[in-house]
Amino acid sequence: MSVTDRNLDLGAPRSRRNRQRSNYELYAWVFMRVSGIVLVFLVLGHLFIMNILDGGVQRINFAFVAGRWSSPFWQAWDLIMLWLAMLHGTNGLRTIINDYAERDQTRFWLKMLLYVSSAFIILLGTLVIFTFDPNLG
Repeated sequence: MSVTDRNLDLGAPRSRRNRQRSNYELYAWVFMRVSGIVLVFLVLGHLFIMNILDGGVQRINFAFVAGRWSSPFWQAWDLIMLWLAMLHGTNGLRTIINDYAERDQTRFWLKMLLYVSSAFIILLGTLVIFTFDPNLG
């Protein structure tokens, strides 16, 4: 039996009634591409600097982080990397939820859980980067 002989019912796409037409998905698609490219440079730069230029992971301790985050440049680097990684991952998971969650209520609650947890991690990470006190160690 060939593929053309089978009755392949893909189902009807989700109804688009009561939805305003917007370019949100286009902007989300472009954001994924741009943030992915920026993240490649940020993460590879981070790994290169931490593992090769600074003597490897065995040097990383509280004092190392305190010295690194005393510079606004490294605070900004780590903050941008945190925000882009979280927003990039959140957008990807949002797309997966939209694709695979069949019921509207399930989709809603999964996305709310995703948004709340992502916002919590972004806020907590931002708070740690800006309120890090090197005098505690």
